[in-house]
Amino acid sequence: MVTANSNSLRSVFNLLKFTYVIVPIVAGLDKFTNILTTWENYLNPSLEPMLPFSPHIFMMIVGVIEIVAGVIVLIKPQIGGLIVAAWLTLIAITLITSGRYFDIAVRDLTMAIGAFSMSRLATFIKA
Repeated sequence: MVTANSNSLRSVFNLLKFTYVIVPIVAGLDKFTNILTTWENYLNPSLEPMLPFSPHIFMMIVGVIEIVAGVIVLIKPQIGGLIVAAWLTLIAITLITSGRYFDIAVRDLTMAIGAFSMSRLATFIKA
């Protein structure tokens, strides 16, 4: 039987927490600058006609949501991890339904599993 070493669990949790604080905040901030990529390209084309504003404005709103999610992970990782996991899953579903960017959808689903795992670890180690 393998027993969990609390220091090992804590270090894994801290690495995941750091990741899920920084990545959403950086991605959210980049929605305003498009330094990493042109985020509007990832918008499902079938959603564009339904938007009451430009795709760029929509992505800035997405950016604010991502920044807030990263801050929630910092403050309440158990809840923030679930929010980030759900958010990434929704993004992946949107990409899959667009019929494009399947590689990004798979990456986002993998990241969602990591965020969910971080949330569960937070519960286990009482973070």
